[in-house]
Amino acid sequence: MSHCVVPEAEKILDKEFPVLDKGFVRLVDYLGGDQRIVQSARVSYGAGTKTVSEDSALIDYLLRHQHTSPFEQVVLTFHVKMPIFVARQWVRHRTGRMNEISGRYSIMEEEFYVPSLENIAPQSPDNKQGRSKEAFPAEEAQKIQNKFIEGQKRAYEEYESLIDGGLAREIARINLPLSLYTEFYWEMDLHNLFHFLKLRLETHAQYEIREYAKVLLELTRKVAPLAVKSFENHMERGVRFSGEEMKALQEILEGRPNPLEGKKLSRFLEKIKTGVQL
Repeated sequence: MSHCVVPEAEKILDKEFPVLDKGFVRLVDYLGGDQRIVQSARVSYGAGTKTVSEDSALIDYLLRHQHTSPFEQVVLTFHVKMPIFVARQWVRHRTGRMNEISGRYSIMEEEFYVPSLENIAPQSPDNKQGRSKEAFPAEEAQKIQNKFIEGQKRAYEEYESLIDGGLAREIARINLPLSLYTEFYWEMDLHNLFHFLKLRLETHAQYEIREYAKVLLELTRKVAPLAVKSFENHMERGVRFSGEEMKALQEILEGRPNPLEGKKLSRFLEKIKTGVQL
């Protein structure tokens, strides 16, 4: 089994791809690619097929039938810079390995996330954890944005004052807001990265983390384009139906009325309409 070098991935190594107002994602390193997936899958029965179309078909079969171990042979390492509140959602994915900048050892930079006017919106009336699809009017959004900037400036000035006064860095950082940018190295195998992307590209995920997921997807495409194509078809744009929903589909296909009602019917129809698992 030879070492995998992916020319398209080599071209983007260590390049910063901007996200939000001050963040970025860099592909620092990778281990394997599409070739490694098929090599791993074929080890049990020899070399097998070798054309691109056959490799693509094999990868598609593996992902479709959830044979995940060959995808775990591919590992990607990213350097990411993001607001702390995004990072706290990020680390919920415990299958990744990360090392973050420490405010105990370093003076934190005066870098805060300020949402753009079009992304300053009221609470959604039907989604307890998200914002409305409609932003505030420009004048009101500008006032809110100014409050973010003023609060961040005041918090950092107080932080600097405490540092200059000799307070330990690990204590001085306590009042810094969640909008402060942090950085970390993050390593994850392709199987778990696809799970991360499935959840964080979904329309109900918070806007800010979706923006990072979009960039991660494109960088991952450089490493394993066939696998990403299969991911998009079966995971990102595919849906999973419950047993009850499968029965309803069968009823509809056989010309009988849909037996689902109420919220079950609404979820079922939205799955079909949007292609997103709710």
